[in-house]
Amino acid sequence: MMRRVLVLGAGRSAPFLIRRLLDAAAVNGWQVTVADRDLALAEARVDGHPNGRAIALDASDEQQMASWIGSADVVANVLAPVFQGRVARLCVEAGVHMVSVSYLQKETRNLDAWARERGVLLLGEMGLDPGIDHMMAAVAVREVREAGGVVRAFRSFGSGVPAPDSLSNPLQYLVTWNPWNVATSGGAGAQYLHDGRIRIVPHQRLFLNTWPVVIEGVGRLEGYPNRDSLSYLEHFGLNGVRTMIRGTLRYPGFCETWSKVVKLGLTNDTVHIPDLGGRSPREVVEMLLPIPVPSDRVEAAATLFLELNPTGQLMDNLRFLGLFDTEPTGCSGDTAAALLSHLLETRLAPLPGSRDMVIVHHEMEVEYPDRHGACERRVDNMVEAGEPAVMSAMARTVGLPTAIAVRMLLEGTLELRGCRLPTHPEICDAVLGQLRAEGLRFTQRVEPL
Repeated sequence: MMRRVLVLGAGRSAPFLIRRLLDAAAVNGWQVTVADRDLALAEARVDGHPNGRAIALDASDEQQMASWIGSADVVANVLAPVFQGRVARLCVEAGVHMVSVSYLQKETRNLDAWARERGVLLLGEMGLDPGIDHMMAAVAVREVREAGGVVRAFRSFGSGVPAPDSLSNPLQYLVTWNPWNVATSGGAGAQYLHDGRIRIVPHQRLFLNTWPVVIEGVGRLEGYPNRDSLSYLEHFGLNGVRTMIRGTLRYPGFCETWSKVVKLGLTNDTVHIPDLGGRSPREVVEMLLPIPVPSDRVEAAATLFLELNPTGQLMDNLRFLGLFDTEPTGCSGDTAAALLSHLLETRLAPLPGSRDMVIVHHEMEVEYPDRHGACERRVDNMVEAGEPAVMSAMARTVGLPTAIAVRMLLEGTLELRGCRLPTHPEICDAVLGQLRAEGLRFTQRVEPL
């Protein structure tokens, strides 16, 4: 019987996943259907492959979604996180496995018992970050424990940034994934554990709460806390640690600039702005300022409100983003975040010949009670650069682990069921082994404390 895969979403994170699934389909006689609301994009991803087909699919059309999901054996979900719960529910109803690249939503977690009953695996957080980072962490913690160690502190950082030879704009950042996710990142703030104390960071202060992180071969970056670090204490079996931090890395200076973007209110995705596409960025910025000002005073008023030097680097960065441009945006959507997403996509797009780079960095402080309390620091890294005009590192490292998990399900070598993260040995050992075989480079360094 022909096995069928449905890929939901054909955007920036999907091309490597689709390519790998089509390659496997040609060998195994599978059928791969790529669904996106943009039919032309889906067709471009399939590129006439005899084992593939492209369809137009609106993720908000539940009846249409249910029909296509019901015809598949496995769904690879690369849609925006907002659709994950719906996709998961439809998969359980149809008895179809789901592999998703985004964070597991509460709605999906609540389906665990039903999925087990139906013999369905809902595997979430199976991309890069989240995904490869989880698997690396699970293996590292297990190895430390098997050696008699006790983890006292755990710090984990992930990133998608330009390679050092491709720093082509003042923010030293490239948009290689959905710009909407970049525009709205940090909107919920974060919490983490530091030296035995819970620290809560509201979204207004998130990008002011940074740490220096040195990555071998790359240099000094800055990290900021990402979402809820506490929720991973149980996943990694680290309930006894005194420090638990999961964060995101950027080049120095990005976070300070982004804190001003947040202060202006440009990450807001709830307040609707009439006729946004017909308005200029300067008009929208003026709307966000505490008091009305004439059009020719918007930049000066923003400088005062943000407490910036009008001739300094941060104002230059905001100008580069186009915040004070006077031409209509022509962007879709109707919120400040939609405008910001549009500006990011146009101003921070990769240039011809540029390369992106992804980083996963884990740092553990470990104590060995049976060695008279000896302590060490263990650092695990994965750094991968993209190939210009071929494939971004982001697409490769998001798509490859997802493709491996889909293949394991189709071949019957992954027997877990229910709602799962990739931290289970049945998943992380097999997938990390395959990633190494595919050429991804993992390094480890251990030093005494």
